[in-house]
Amino acid sequence: MIKQITVIRNVETIVAYDEKTGSHAYLNNGDIAFDDTSILHIGGHYTGPFAVEEHGQGRMLLPGLINIHCHSDEEPLSKGIFDDMGTAALWGQAMYEYSGLIEISQEAREASLTIMLGDLIRSGVTTLLDIAGPHDAWLPTLVKSGARTYAAPGFREASWHVENSHRLEYRWDKARGREAYEQALACVDAAEAHPSSRIGGVIAPSQVETCSEDLLIEATAAAKCRGVPITIHAAQTMAEHEELLRRTGKTAVKYLEGLGILDERLILGHCIFLDSHSWTRERTQTDMELLSKRGTSVAHSPVTFSRSGMILESIGRYRRAGINVGIGTDSYPYNMLEEMRRALICARIAGKSVFDIKTGDILAMATLGGAKALGRTDIGRIAVGAKPDFSLVDLNHPAMQPVYDPLRNLLQCAAERAVEAVYVDGQCIARGGKLLGLDYDAAVQVMKEASKFAVSRIAKNDPRGRSLGELAPLSLPVLN
Repeated sequence: MIKQITVIRNVETIVAYDEKTGSHAYLNNGDIAFDDTSILHIGGHYTGPFAVEEHGQGRMLLPGLINIHCHSDEEPLSKGIFDDMGTAALWGQAMYEYSGLIEISQEAREASLTIMLGDLIRSGVTTLLDIAGPHDAWLPTLVKSGARTYAAPGFREASWHVENSHRLEYRWDKARGREAYEQALACVDAAEAHPSSRIGGVIAPSQVETCSEDLLIEATAAAKCRGVPITIHAAQTMAEHEELLRRTGKTAVKYLEGLGILDERLILGHCIFLDSHSWTRERTQTDMELLSKRGTSVAHSPVTFSRSGMILESIGRYRRAGINVGIGTDSYPYNMLEEMRRALICARIAGKSVFDIKTGDILAMATLGGAKALGRTDIGRIAVGAKPDFSLVDLNHPAMQPVYDPLRNLLQCAAERAVEAVYVDGQCIARGGKLLGLDYDAAVQVMKEASKFAVSRIAKNDPRGRSLGELAPLSLPVLN
């Protein structure tokens, strides 16, 4: 069977992969041809057969962005509620005391997922790793989106409890954790066996400190046996860092190394508080050396953590140490281009220098870094033989004008507003800000109702029975 070939003529700027340098480079005024499995031609004039012809004048063709750490479930419902909140005794981190207060109804989970997918795709994401609780609509919705997706069903044996807003406790239920683990394995196996070639599975122990040593070791073996990645939240907060020191005398990285878990298959979520971080007590450099030596990847999500006053120190240092770093949006806003912008700014603040990281480095992290973390060389790049996953950026969009360096304009100014179309496997899955496989507008309406349900449950879910007004006062007073 002859595959349908599409050619886009005379693309003004192609962000192409340079085999010689192993990085991206601008290729101006060339054609790109592809079918539904691979890119066939880049640059110059394509003279081969084709079924569809499009024109690329005034456009930049950007490799598909790879989000290696995001959460659907109730996260879209949390928007704008606890952004000014935090627990002072836990270094200002809001996650432990507030994240469990937002409850999503089962009926709204598909809508929540749809909103996340829509926002990510519109910002140029073609591949994403979603860490969430498994539900009936999860895999079907991921497939319908048209994106390349990895389902990472989370599981843990301990839940968080904050006593009187000052003491973090861990409440263990190993039987329940084991049940969630078995459900997660079944979900990963279903994703891996799915007839769609665009979906896969990832083993995801939720947090390094909420799973026992035995479960972490067993989960790692399960990932290795299946040939899939494993991802764990680790070194993400000072509360976790101090808890592991109390239990084991080790940082998260040293603890995982001692369990034999650090390797190139592992993606560590956030990985901020290493022994070299200025907030910690160690003042050593061992963690970075271990991560580099073992080939472990880091999923960097600057927006969520900088919102709580926390910053990774710094991605320039991590990369110079030889650590593979990718980008993840974590929770809202699900905007990969805005996440990349914040990553650039936070790196320069943490590194105390404009030279800590460059715009091209951020793109490499969001593409090649993400691909490496997932163990792939066929995505995150525009190269012959790679998957035809890319976005088209409108260079004539007002926010892109005037154009000297189009990538800088996109990240520093225009963001998703200039993304005209997104392609995965050579098929357009979004155009003009509209998803072609999912009903985003309908999902928004469902989430409006779901928000009422979530708000009504907050006082019940709070151990102290506080109302939403007590927990999260409005940004401004309301005049009578």
